[in-house]
Amino acid sequence: MANPLVALDSAVFVERGAPQSGRMLEPAARLSRGDRLVYVVNWTRMGGQGGFVVTNPLPRSVAFQGSANGDEEVSVDGGRIWGKLGALRVGQRLATPEDVTHVRWRVDPGHAARGAGSITYSGIVR
Repeated sequence: MANPLVALDSAVFVERGAPQSGRMLEPAARLSRGDRLVYVVNWTRMGGQGGFVVTNPLPRSVAFQGSANGDEEVSVDGGRIWGKLGALRVGQRLATPEDVTHVRWRVDPGHAARGAGSITYSGIVR
C-alpha cells in the first residue's frame, strides 16, 4: 500500500452576529481581540491508499475552542505530545483550550477512500 497523496486547502472566517439573519461568516481580513474564528480545512486525496493525518499549528494569538466532530487530538507543547484536551497537563494543572499549540485529526482509510472531506474547528482571538 502506498501512502496517500493529499492536497489541503484552508480558509479562516470570522463569525459575526447579524440582527436579521443570526450568525454570518466573513473572510478573516481584519481581526480584533475577542473575534470568534472558524477554520475550514478541505482535503482531497490525490492518489495512494490508506488513511492520513492532518495537523494544524495554532497562531499564538488564537485560543482553540473545539472542532465540529470533537475527534481531534491536541498538543500543548508544540507537537511533541498529543491527546485529548481533558487528559493533557501543563506542569501540575490540566491543560486548557488557551494552552493548545497544535490540533490534528486522523482520517481513517475508509473516510480517505471517499476522496475528499473537510475539517472545521474554531478559536477566539486573544
